[in-house]
Amino acid sequence: MKKLIAEIIKNAVLSLQKEGNLGDFEIPKIEIDYPKEEKFGDYSSNIAMILGKKIGKNPMETADQIAKLLNGQIVNDIGLEKAEVAAPGYINFYLSQKYLQDKVAEINRAENNFGNSEIGRGIKINNEFISANPTGPLTVGNGRGGFYGDSLSRILRKAGYEVANEYYVNDAGEQVMKLGHSVLKDDEAVYAGEYIDALNEKYKGISDAQEVGEKAAEDILQNIIQKTVKEKMQINFDNWVSEKKIQSDKYVDRVIDLLKEKKLTYESEGALWLKTTEFGDDKDRVLIKSNGQKSYFANDCGYILNKLERNFKVLIIGLGADHHGYVSRLKSAAKALGFSGDFSIIVSQLVRVVKDGKEVRMSKRAGNVVYIDDLLSEVGHDVARFFFLLYSPDTHMNFDLGLAKEHSEKNPVFYVQYAYARICSILRKAQEMGVRLPSGESNFLELLTHEKELSLIKEVNKFPELVEEIAESYAVHKLPQHVIRLADKFHSFYNACQVIEEDNLEMTLARLDLIKSVKIVLEQTLDLIGVEAPEKM
Repeated sequence: MKKLIAEIIKNAVLSLQKEGNLGDFEIPKIEIDYPKEEKFGDYSSNIAMILGKKIGKNPMETADQIAKLLNGQIVNDIGLEKAEVAAPGYINFYLSQKYLQDKVAEINRAENNFGNSEIGRGIKINNEFISANPTGPLTVGNGRGGFYGDSLSRILRKAGYEVANEYYVNDAGEQVMKLGHSVLKDDEAVYAGEYIDALNEKYKGISDAQEVGEKAAEDILQNIIQKTVKEKMQINFDNWVSEKKIQSDKYVDRVIDLLKEKKLTYESEGALWLKTTEFGDDKDRVLIKSNGQKSYFANDCGYILNKLERNFKVLIIGLGADHHGYVSRLKSAAKALGFSGDFSIIVSQLVRVVKDGKEVRMSKRAGNVVYIDDLLSEVGHDVARFFFLLYSPDTHMNFDLGLAKEHSEKNPVFYVQYAYARICSILRKAQEMGVRLPSGESNFLELLTHEKELSLIKEVNKFPELVEEIAESYAVHKLPQHVIRLADKFHSFYNACQVIEEDNLEMTLARLDLIKSVKIVLEQTLDLIGVEAPEKM
């Protein structure tokens, strides 16, 4: 609907231009938003205010001209009742009852295909996230980035993209040597904890730090990280890419040769540098150090080349809060290699686990570090995932442990899941009574005229638009926020409207159709978030 409204506004502006009422200019992008209050309509545009600045005309007058052109046949054709003007120049649009009633049948016919989009057809996306060093268990920071990356991939697939989830394993370099020293518990030890004690016992017969580091890194990856990711975080990666293999497959050597051929490198102070400043970086970066060793950045360039050779058109990388400095250099490297597609780097900010306003530790063994395993054991997968996804990753987050452990409607996860379970309970009761369950072909949807019914339909109607919006903006937090609003509107409807009325079969059938459509959207939304939709609670 947003796209349709934007299109009819654009046509109206073009028509006014031809009549000489608006002047000759390139029409700016027309944004359509949801008004903050339903009394101001279902969709709203500020295009008249934008045009007012361009042409020096009163926005209210321009909005009136556009609305007059649209009202009547044009808005009716796309399912709108009317367009109204509101100060200081908004054009507000109201969906028709017929459109909303028909939407219920459409959802029930489509079932789990409702919200599917083709905007990503034929586009391959590489979504790399977590990629924590295999030197210890995953932290809550890794958990935040992991849940975000996984949910983003689910949404992108719903929008038609071909997405590969990828984990880059940093199993080469200094951190592996540091791990080796830590397992050996010598003077150069860096890491500590119960897992280090266990690895020390396991590899007692090995004295070489590099060898024990490599074995320990593989052990941590397989027995700690991958188990946490698959079993506890419930995330599936399509590819686990080894840094060692990127090196052994000569990607690092090849990328350096390629960059030299492009004349994008130079030597200074005995080192080989890449001219990343030519591509937006704040300074040039070292590829080969003065001691002849290749830098981490050189390995990153080799990995980017590997991705490009796999024909990905969009690259997404999730990084932790301490890796903000990598953003410009990685994007510069991709540009230097000729990548012209979308390249987004999402930095997840820090997480504090708090209770009663005070920061808490989850276990003695982790010191100041909070492991995601401990948090999941404390609050459960669904709650942890939902809470993390409620906030945009670029904001600092306080994870409220007290609220997360609430098994009541105060907890947004239970509030949403209870709405789903309640609908399932009503549908079961109807079936036991022998009432026809919704099929999407009801003849009584015109009875859905109560304000709570219409408000509920308006919320489910937003789902396909949200899928496409998030697939383009990566604003995953909009989805759990939407599902809370949907649950809220369902509970409000339930309190105002009796679904099963034994003396009014037609109204019963219409409302069963309505709640079935809500069930479909709740289930789809929870699936994209990665949270269970329980039929009983």
